[in-house]
Amino acid sequence: MFRLSAVAKVGAQPNGESPFLHPGDDGFERVAVITDVHANLPALEAVLEAIRWLDVDALYCGGDLVGYGPHPNEVCRLVEARRIPTIYGNYDWAIARDHLDCGCAYVTDRDRALGQRSVEWTLAHTDRHSKYFMRRLAFDLRFRMGDRRVRLVHGSPRKVNEYLFEDKPARTFERIARGADCDVLLFGHTHQPWVHEYGGVLFVNCGAVGKPKDGDPRAAFALLELDEAGQVQASIERVSYDAEAVARDLAAAGLPREYAEKLVAAT
Repeated sequence: MFRLSAVAKVGAQPNGESPFLHPGDDGFERVAVITDVHANLPALEAVLEAIRWLDVDALYCGGDLVGYGPHPNEVCRLVEARRIPTIYGNYDWAIARDHLDCGCAYVTDRDRALGQRSVEWTLAHTDRHSKYFMRRLAFDLRFRMGDRRVRLVHGSPRKVNEYLFEDKPARTFERIARGADCDVLLFGHTHQPWVHEYGGVLFVNCGAVGKPKDGDPRAAFALLELDEAGQVQASIERVSYDAEAVARDLAAAGLPREYAEKLVAAT
């Protein structure tokens, strides 16, 4: 099953500010997965608030905590404080090690210039604590839902910065499925959510919390549920937040206006 749905923005959190609990790597029936936060604190806060009302057994994060957004340290602190199991994205790996190459792909020279400006700004405005936190993150995480083996990576099982767009040839996904060593493969990186089964593996692109690129500016995350037959069903949930306010934060930080334009347009 694959559905797109919206989670209403809610008020008071039902469970206060306590961290999400993770009772182990087995027995999960409902799991939320976020990825590609990209230093967008209001989007992250809105998603975490919405997830609290979904009664999930666990929450995982697929990385790219920083980059392009104005709140790198605040995002890292919140993920750390909530003790959300998190893997590194290509951006986290680079910034944590003071690298100027984020491993991103660019279509035009202007895109490349904007990308490099983001790397430079993020390196200068991410503190030592956040960099240390990101250096400790792993490449992937695994857990079970019933007898279904679930694996979370950022780009693909082959490479942290591989883009798995939905329109790639089926043979690409079938090849990945043969070596994925899981029944459900979760990932992000493209900022464009999709769900499809290939070679007996359910592929779930979780979209992006902080920088969607599918024309919908609402924050996205994946919700996994175990059905009565013991199969994992996936949906992509959307959460509204004040993207215009983040656009103003980007301008106040001195970042290029294109960042704000792309954030609001989700391109």
